[in-house]
This record gives sequence, structure tokens and C-alpha cells, in this order.
Amino acid sequence: MPDDRSTNHARTYLFTSESVTEGHPDKIADQISDAVLDAIIAKEAVLEEQGYVDTDGVPAKLENVRCACETMLTTGMVMISGEIRTQAYVDVQEIARRVICRIGYDRAKYGFDGTTCGVINMIHGQSPDIAQGVDESYDVRGEADVDPLEKIGAGDQGMMFGYATNETASYMPMAHYIASRLAERLAEVRHNGTLAYLRPDGKTQVTVRYEDEAPVGVETIVISTQHAPEIEDMSIIERDMVEHVIAPVMASVDIPWRDAALYVNPTGRFVVGGPMGDTGLTGRKIIVDTYGGMGRHGGGAFSGKDCTKVDRSAAYAARWVAKNVVAAGLADRCEVQLAYAIGVARPLSIMIDTFGTAHVAETTIEQAVEQVFDLRPGAIIRDLDLRRPIYEKTAAYGHFGREDPDFTWERTNRVDELRDACGINA
Repeated sequence: MPDDRSTNHARTYLFTSESVTEGHPDKIADQISDAVLDAIIAKEAVLEEQGYVDTDGVPAKLENVRCACETMLTTGMVMISGEIRTQAYVDVQEIARRVICRIGYDRAKYGFDGTTCGVINMIHGQSPDIAQGVDESYDVRGEADVDPLEKIGAGDQGMMFGYATNETASYMPMAHYIASRLAERLAEVRHNGTLAYLRPDGKTQVTVRYEDEAPVGVETIVISTQHAPEIEDMSIIERDMVEHVIAPVMASVDIPWRDAALYVNPTGRFVVGGPMGDTGLTGRKIIVDTYGGMGRHGGGAFSGKDCTKVDRSAAYAARWVAKNVVAAGLADRCEVQLAYAIGVARPLSIMIDTFGTAHVAETTIEQAVEQVFDLRPGAIIRDLDLRRPIYEKTAAYGHFGREDPDFTWERTNRVDELRDACGINA
């Protein structure tokens, strides 16, 4: 990432980001893992509402769900593993097959068939050593009367980052926003029959030219899309990509692109794809999931993890904070780092970096963030309403920068409070 902390901003550079479609094998794995999580949340909520009590006398409670689900796919086979605590029963095989068929791998001639592939379930229970630190945090251990928000400890140690920039209306980096929307559009024209010869697997890549730290033009667009074997002339696909994918996406973005170099299926053929072409694993597209490399990453994946896992929930919260900081006009760019210890409720550190774009002192922004946002896991879960079956749809085309009311971390609902905390009149 370009270092623009220096005072010399008058420079030109290129920045590149990529995305992948829902049919990329790693993304299939992510979607299956999150579909399992969603099913458990939905079923556990029903059991709690019905007042279900198991044979040991333990009542079903949604807040007790713990999930860390991992999926691996290869030719003709899916393996699902992980550590899960729930009183709900969900049909993991049926979930995997539904996701695969929804994506479009529903017949053998595509190289993978969700109706006939093998599905192996290797899920087991969560370690009680991990569970105890989440059920009762270090902060309140042994105390009788405690704040429920103080009771939930972080599900793991580590650091999480959130990022926002005002260079796009979605507060996302330009290259990654375009790459994600191109991948999403590839799936749309396949599903609606506009380009029926397309197959589910695909990748996009966009290079943007920056001048004086602002995006001024698209230099290169790369699209690799799986296709039917009867399409042998790549010029047909290139023409269709420009007309039905690139042009519609770029119409919504205020940046020149017509002079960009275009590469469509540069190998000359992309028939073998999906799990037949490459093994898929949950959590292997963490840069695609976040900011395309513009901004740091703590290393933790999202998919398959319930909201007590701060790899996911705190990364969502960090995006929420950063986006509100930029939307409030406190900075043009903002990166937030949060750090946690497993079993401890309160974050160990909160860091704000505005890359020299702050309009008030960074220390003032940091103090305002600590005043306005409660970043304990329990408070994040409450404020972002994370105990809902919303996760399967997050697992393709990015967890951030999308207009969906279920993506509560994209709300700019703390802008006025931040401005007030910084002493700025609304």
C-alpha cells in the first residue's frame, strides 16, 4: 500500500485489487460454512422461542451458540469440519448441496454437481477450554452480579482492522469496489440468462491510477470467466464482457475507464473450473472479503464463525467505526485497529490512523471513538444485531461496501455523536 504519511502527496501510482465470483471454489467453501452457521442460528432461535430443554435439563438459548465451521472442496467431494456448540440439529449435507446448486454447479457437465457429489461431515463440539472464556469473561470471573455486556469474553486473541475512504459513495477503495461489482455482475448475467454460456467460476481484477492521492482513471481490467466448451472464440466473450458486464458497472462509478487495457480469459480458455479446477477452502479469500489490500488485515477469516469470534464481529465493528469517522467529515480516510485477548471483554487497544487526512486532531478522533462506540464483544453483538441468520449472503462479493439493510456495520448512524464528541456543530 502506498505510504502517504509523508507531506509529499503530489505523486502518481497504480493500485490493483481483485475479486472472485460466487462459483470460485474458495467462495463456495465460504458460503457453505456461513450457510451452516445461518441454519444453526435460525434453528436455535426457534428452539429458544419454543422453550426447548434438552435431556440434561439445559434450555436452548441463542446466545449459547458457538460455531467455527470450515469447508474444503475438491473434485466430486465436500468435507465440512469445525467446532460447534448448539442444541439444534441441522442437515449439513443438505445445506452443502443446496448452496452448491444455488450457485450453479448442478450438473456433471459443469465439472461439479451438488446433487451427486460426496459430502463428509466431520464437525465436533467446541473445546470447553475455549467456551469458558467466552461464557464468562476474565473481567468478571467469579463475580455474582455482572453486566451482561461485560460477561462475554472475546472468542479469540488477535487484531482486527476496519477501513473507509471517501473516494467512492460506498466509502470503499475504488479498485476493490469496481472489482467486486464486476464479479457480482458476472453472476447476475449468468443467472438471468443474458449470457447463458457462462459458468459459475470467475475472477476480476482492476488497476486504478491515483494522482495526488485521488483515483483518476482505470488503467487495466482483467476478467477470467468460466464458459461453456462450445465458446472457442475469446473475442465473443470479450465483446459480451464489455457490453453486459463492464459498461453497466462502470456507469455507476465516476471514473474514466474507456482507455483501460482489457484482458478477458488471457489463457485463451477457461472451461475447467470450480472445485474440479482448484481446491476450495474456507477463509482463503480474506483480502477479497475486505478492502482489496488497501488497508491492513489482521489475518483472521470471517466465514463460518459466529459473532462471539472477534475475527468477524470486531472486524465488522472496526469498519462501522471507520465509515462513521469518514462520513462525519473527520477525515478523508480512516483505518481502525482493535486488539483483543481471548476470554477478555474489553479491547486491549484501539488505534486510529487517518494517513494525514484528518480534519481534526487524531487524538481527538480516538477519544471521540472511545466515547461513542462500545467495542466489547457483547456490545458489538447488541449494536449490530449479529445474532441473525444473515451470513451466507456476506460470503461472496465482499463483506463491506454493499447496500443491504442486514449489513448493519455499513450504517452511518453515529455521525452526529462523533461530531458532537469532537466539538463540531452539526
